[in-house]
Amino acid sequence: MFLEFGIKDIIDIVLVALMLYYIYRLMRESRSANAFKGIMVFIVVWLFVSQVLEMRLLGTILDKLVGVGLLAVIIIFQEEIRKFLFNLGGHQRMRALKRFFTSSKQKDKDSKEVKQMIMPLVMASINMSRQKVGALVVLERSATLDDIVATGDKIDANINQRLIENIFFKNSPLHDGAMVIADKRIKAAGCILPVSHDLSIPKELGLRHRAAMGISEETDAIAIVVSEETGSISVAIKGRFRLHLSAEELDSILTTELS
Repeated sequence: MFLEFGIKDIIDIVLVALMLYYIYRLMRESRSANAFKGIMVFIVVWLFVSQVLEMRLLGTILDKLVGVGLLAVIIIFQEEIRKFLFNLGGHQRMRALKRFFTSSKQKDKDSKEVKQMIMPLVMASINMSRQKVGALVVLERSATLDDIVATGDKIDANINQRLIENIFFKNSPLHDGAMVIADKRIKAAGCILPVSHDLSIPKELGLRHRAAMGISEETDAIAIVVSEETGSISVAIKGRFRLHLSAEELDSILTTELS
């Protein structure tokens, strides 16, 4: 048996170990680590009972539970599975592969369009930060936000600094909701976002920040937040915050993530 153990088996073990580590890290971030540990313990017990001890009756019962358990795992971890698929499809290597097959002219055109979209956002964010005007802007990427757009008032306008500032003006009826930008256009404002219940979010951050975190956890969207209390600018990406950003930092993050 030892002589049959080759390089392919080593690669197989390493890949399984990496997969389990990535799944555990994903579960830990979503506070499902204990459930994941419980499933792993159950699998170890099942293998020990059925393969090592060869206990037929108990092994048969556990076999039936494993057969039904796959559906239960999908139901329990549906959010984590969806987040994993979003991360897989929107991974930087995927975008790098796409850029590799894109012509230089198309790259230059895309870069200019990204800059034209980012500049009004950065300028509006800085102005609102100085005036301590609260704002929440969500930028769609690969995951569609049509369901979020449907909760607000459709606008479908060019990205314009004055328009963004007017929408989030304190007396505006749309200033409390989120603005959604997709296909390089302002699609809607006053939208309702899912709120994150992550206990690790600092308590001084308000509902806008929790909504930004919520949409970044469920999709690959980028959420820009301007605090009404402090004027601080933050960005939520893939369930993580980048707080207290300057204009240069905000511009750099958006350029990197949207290019």
